[in-house]
Amino acid sequence: MATIVLIPGFWLGAWAWDRVAEPLRAAGHDVVPVTLPGLAERGGEGPAGIDQDAHVQSVVDLLEKDDLRDVVLVGHSGGGITAYGALDRVPDRVARIVFVDSGPLADGTAQIDTAEPEEQEDIRRQVAESGGVAIPVPPFDAQADPVNLAGLSDADLALLRERGTPQPWGVATGPLRLTDPARYDVPSHLVASTFPQEVVEQMTAAGHPFFAEFAAARTRTVHAVPTGHWPMFSEPARLAEVLDGIARS
Repeated sequence: MATIVLIPGFWLGAWAWDRVAEPLRAAGHDVVPVTLPGLAERGGEGPAGIDQDAHVQSVVDLLEKDDLRDVVLVGHSGGGITAYGALDRVPDRVARIVFVDSGPLADGTAQIDTAEPEEQEDIRRQVAESGGVAIPVPPFDAQADPVNLAGLSDADLALLRERGTPQPWGVATGPLRLTDPARYDVPSHLVASTFPQEVVEQMTAAGHPFFAEFAAARTRTVHAVPTGHWPMFSEPARLAEVLDGIARS
């Protein structure tokens, strides 16, 4: 059995992994869901002054403080960027890294860089209008965003709206810093949800810049969990099954 560390994406805390953690624990794994600084029950720590480096260091501190080794490190969405930063700092503690509808960014790249210019402008406007230090919780409107919110019930959407926390702006704008090539030795897995598996594989093979680090991994595997961007809510049993398989591989 494995130690599986689960890092949530933007606006979420450890609670977002509840439906995935339960079957993984039932399968015998030691599951450690993470709440990053400035979010959920750690909301009092921010959002001002929290950047990507602070999130990466928080995960590193957890792994070192609890002396966690041979970890399956899982990051959803923006949490995948943080997971990759932590892998770079302590590659000797990570057995496998898993990106859930996410991927590893290159050194010097920030999450905001992955958005199209018009989307970046809209996000910056939202941040400015809400005080300049955080990205407001989205409306989670299934009609307005049917692709990302596919598979979510009305109750799921309400839960995301009610429990979501404004995302520290510095995490989105802070560039990822990578220095240790040992990160490429750690088997890399990508769970494709909003992008079909074959599209991810084609983009990786074609050298798409947002998949360059994934392509550089010496061992890499893509797993299909077709649904919206939030599979821990829309397909928790299937996602847990995939993570269980990765942990046992």
